[in-house]
Order: sequence, then structure tokens, then C-alpha cells
Amino acid sequence: MPTRLRLLRAATVLLTTALAVLLLVAGLGAFGTWESVAGRDAPRTTSAADLDLALNDMDAQAANILLSGGDAGKGRLRTPYAKAVGFYGDARREIGHDLRTLAVAAQGDRVDEKTVEDLTDDFAEYQELVGRALENDARSGGRAAALVDYRKATDLLRARLLPDARTLVSSTDDAFETRYTAARSALLAQLGAVLGLGVLLLAVLGALQWYLARSFRRILNPGVLAATLCTLLAVILGGQLLAGTADHLRVARRDAFDSVVALSLSRAIAYDANADESRYLLDPGRRPQYAATFLAKSQELYGIAGATLSTYDSGFTTSWRAYESDRHDLRFTGEFRRELDNITFAGERDAAERTVRTYAVYQRDDRKIRALVATGREREAVEFCMDWQAGTSNAHFGTWMAALDRVTGINRQHFTASVQAGRSDLKSELPLVCGLLAVAAALTGLGLRPRLAEFR
Repeated sequence: MPTRLRLLRAATVLLTTALAVLLLVAGLGAFGTWESVAGRDAPRTTSAADLDLALNDMDAQAANILLSGGDAGKGRLRTPYAKAVGFYGDARREIGHDLRTLAVAAQGDRVDEKTVEDLTDDFAEYQELVGRALENDARSGGRAAALVDYRKATDLLRARLLPDARTLVSSTDDAFETRYTAARSALLAQLGAVLGLGVLLLAVLGALQWYLARSFRRILNPGVLAATLCTLLAVILGGQLLAGTADHLRVARRDAFDSVVALSLSRAIAYDANADESRYLLDPGRRPQYAATFLAKSQELYGIAGATLSTYDSGFTTSWRAYESDRHDLRFTGEFRRELDNITFAGERDAAERTVRTYAVYQRDDRKIRALVATGREREAVEFCMDWQAGTSNAHFGTWMAALDRVTGINRQHFTASVQAGRSDLKSELPLVCGLLAVAAALTGLGLRPRLAEFR
């Protein structure tokens, strides 16, 4: 009998220790996952998306400086010019910051390191071309030479800088996805193991209680009963902890960050499309090309099958009315559809729908700009495109971007909240669960000590 009691005690201690170690390993692994998500994976992806946006913004502002500068300063549109110069400097500084961030984050990944190196070199060449264009435009009669340099700069941007930036967005987001999938799979497997070990431990404690009751003619052993209750509580809390961590991770990645990526790409595409309007006005020789690329970017944001610039607005009205009548009737594609397919949080749908409506206003402004150009009123088209007064294209673009930022902000807040909740749960509950298991092992030993003492 004492041998059997010692074996049951050893089995209990062994299973308790194994369960505690498993929970500790799972918890430390989850801590590492949250550190990677918050400190590496998400910042890398958002930095790459910010770089994409800043490159588009810088090129747009270069075009705006040339458009609003007049002839060596004569006839300059002062407010648009001053704003374009300021935004150009902001974008250039943002690009420098993003390139430094990505260079540090890419260490150890030879493909991403090479991409960042190429971006840095190409950006230096791009700045030289734009600087030359602005210098030429500042002298009388220098507009033609400035336009040649600007064409080279924007061609470099579209051929090398933007593709490399979007490659980084894709590669960093794919790396995040890979780590997310592996981490969540590991958590769910560990959850299964915890529940399996927990049930086995409870069964051993139940067998021990039964054996003591039968052998010593007592109903319950207080120490073993207390150990059983501690173990049951530890298994429940440990299972909830791992399941909750997996859920926080899913919310952070799927519900929140997927939308952040889609909306960040939307913003970058929006700035690129806005730049195409400025390029269209600046460079008459390439107007058909810039009109086509503006339409292509509009389709990336809100895709309407078979639409042209002349039919896009009517297609938008028809498809959006269908959506407003039935939110399951989505007849459009693109980044806005991607966001509307992933509505999760309070206030997100209203903010996303407002973003689409403000986008429609901006699209109508574009048709007005092209109509003014078609009737020979180019100066009026430039003023409407570049002014910041209420009712102008830039003002409506700013309203659209503010609405887009609102949706992105909702998702960023929930991403941050999920990360913080996941970390907080681990910090508060993991020590408690491991402590309960240590107490269970100690209580088992204390409960058996009087019985074993009877055989001495």
C-alpha cells in the first residue's frame, strides 16, 4: 500500500510539473510572439506602406510646385505653391526616416536588405532629378528643361521606386502572416496538450482520492481534495489563457491589421492618383497616359468592371446604391471592398462608408478638371485642382483622407488594444496558474503524509 501511494504521489507531482512547464513554455512563447508582432512585424509593414505613400506624395508635390510656380515665379499661385513646398519637404524627411527604419528591420534578410539598398540608391537619383527640375523651373524660360527632368524623375519613381516599395509591403506582410500562422497553430496545439494533461492529472488525483477512501475507510482526503480543486482551477484558467491569447492574436492580425494594410495601401494609391491629376495638368504631351493611370488607380480603390473615365461615375452610383440597399450586394472590387469585407469593430462600417462617399466627391472633381482642360480653361483647372478653399479638389481630397484616417485609426486602436490585452493577460494569469499547480503538488504531498506515516 505505501508503495502504491508513493507511486500515485510521484505521478501527481510529475504530471503537475509537466503541466506547469508546458504552460510556462506556451506563455513565454506567446510573450515572444507579442514582442515580435508589436516590435517588428507590424512596424516593418507599416513603414513599408508609409514609404510607398511618401514617395507618391513627394512626386505629387514636385508636380504641384512646378504647376503653381508660374514662369520663374511670375504668376505664381502663392498659397498652393507654399503648401506644396512644405509638403514636399515633409515627404522627403518621411522617406529618409522610413528607409532607415526598414534598413534596420531588414538585417538578416538578404532579399529585403537588397531591396532597401536599391531604394536608397534610386531615391538619391530621384532627388537629384527633381532638384534639377526645380532649379530649371526657377529661371525664365526653363519650363521645358524642367519638364524633361521631371519626366525622368517620375519615370524612375514608377519603374523602380514604387515597385520596390510595394515589394517590401508584400514581403513584410507575408512574413508577419507566416509568423502569425505558426504562432496561432502552436498556441492551439499547446491548448490541446494542456487540456489533455489536465484531464489526466485530474484523473490521477481522482484515482488517488478513491484509493485513499477505499483503503483507509475515509470519505475524502482534505489535502488531495484541495489539490484537485487547485488543479481544476489551474486547468480552466490555463486553457482560457491560451485560448484568449490565440483570440487576441487573431483579432490583432485578422480583424485589425489586415484592414490597416488595406487602408494604408488605399492611402498610397490615393496619393498616386492625386499626383496623376497634377502630372496630367503639368505635361500635356502625356495626358492620355496619365488619364489612363488615374483610372487604373481608381479601379484599384473601387473597381467597376469595364468602366472608363466617362462611365466611372455612373457605375459608381449604381453599385453604391445597390450596396446601400443591401450590404451583401457588393458589385465592386478593390481596396475599399477589401475593407468592407472585414468590418469588425464598432463605428468601423460608418467610417468606411463615409470614406467611400468622400471618395466619390473627389472623383467628380476630377471630371470637372478634365472638362475645364477640354474647353481650354487650363489656368482655371489648375486653380481648382490645387486650391485649398472649400469646394475645391484639394479640399475634397483632404476630407477624403481624413475619413480614411478615421477608419485606419479605429483598426490601429484595436490592434494596439489586442496586443496590450494579450500581454496583460499573460503577465497576470501565467504566474497564478503556475502557482496553483505548485500548490496542488504541495497539497498532495501534505495530504498523503499522515497516511504514509502510519506505515513507519
